[in-house]
Amino acid sequence: MHITRPSELTREALSSAIAAKPRRDPRLDVFRGLGMLIILTAHIPDNQWILWIPARFGFSDATEMFVFLSGMASAIAFGRVFDRDGFACGTGRVARRVWQIYWIHVAVFVVIAALVAAAGTRPGGESYIVELNLPHFFADPVGLLPRFLALAYVPNYFDILPMYLVILALMPAMILAERLHKALPFVLMAAIWGLTQAHLLDLPAEPWSDRPWFFDPFGWQLLFYLGFFLMRRTLPAPGFSWTLMALAALFVLATVPFAYYRILEASPFFGGWARALEPLTDKTHFGVLRLVHFLALAYLAAHLVGPGGARLKGAAVAVISKVGQQTLAVFVSGMVTAQLLGMLLDHTGRDAFTTAAANLAGFGVLVAVAYAVAWFKAMPARTAGSAASEVA
Repeated sequence: MHITRPSELTREALSSAIAAKPRRDPRLDVFRGLGMLIILTAHIPDNQWILWIPARFGFSDATEMFVFLSGMASAIAFGRVFDRDGFACGTGRVARRVWQIYWIHVAVFVVIAALVAAAGTRPGGESYIVELNLPHFFADPVGLLPRFLALAYVPNYFDILPMYLVILALMPAMILAERLHKALPFVLMAAIWGLTQAHLLDLPAEPWSDRPWFFDPFGWQLLFYLGFFLMRRTLPAPGFSWTLMALAALFVLATVPFAYYRILEASPFFGGWARALEPLTDKTHFGVLRLVHFLALAYLAAHLVGPGGARLKGAAVAVISKVGQQTLAVFVSGMVTAQLLGMLLDHTGRDAFTTAAANLAGFGVLVAVAYAVAWFKAMPARTAGSAASEVA
């Protein structure tokens, strides 16, 4: 008679769990990884490479990639908890994530505020505190710290995570709406977005002005939950069509003259129209042309990489995918890294070589962080006891 040992039981349970786990869509990880690299590039102060990021050639940019794909990833991470374990458990899981992101936001602010305070001034004498628009905080930390903790003071550089946690907090309402009727969450999303376009849901970013949050979560939730319900298949994905591909490509190309800085500087016609279209391309409230432009790009990208991302192969793809699998850790590391690289460039100068070296070094940091975080997350599975606990 064969006696199965506990270690064998553990291996069998792990094998069953792995077999039951659905295959990750490589497109989700690759494009999230690319988005993280672009966001780092955009955050490095006075970085010449920002002239070549997607935002310079159209209405949408890497922020749309981050929000839309975060919605898709959240459908996997949280949507299945709602379906499998019930509404209360799903709500608790979301609340825990919101709590984690809140404290990550606080920690990132403290680290970067300390960094710019310690760095002092650039070689030319400009204050790093002023460049990050933090002089009010350093002048009155006692008065502004409670407002910061209450998200009533949200400096520009620190506005993506607050947007993300508010959007996540809407998830139980969206799931409940979906359970009442499949069309109801889209009505709710559109209504909230419409109120945002009328500036009726603006959140104050600072007490000394009427400036709202730079990323309004009630506008950006539309894109997040489009990705969320697309992944849940509540919203059916459009299939491949040469007509749609052609229309998407034409729209993307048609927007270039209204976004590319050289054309805008040289042509009063396109410059004037770009200013006239600003309410529809507004980044704060997520204007409708940003949505259309991103959806056109997403449709092209999703089909150009082949069915299910079949063309996404190779060592570079594997590395970028790893970055895309650890976006939260990579993003917050990138925020700090970008400031450090900007300070370094202030001392070395910003010629082509040093700028390239700084950007590539930043990419290297993000890759290292992604692999390190993945390794730490995998550590509990290295022992049989911990592995059994994970399966349970």
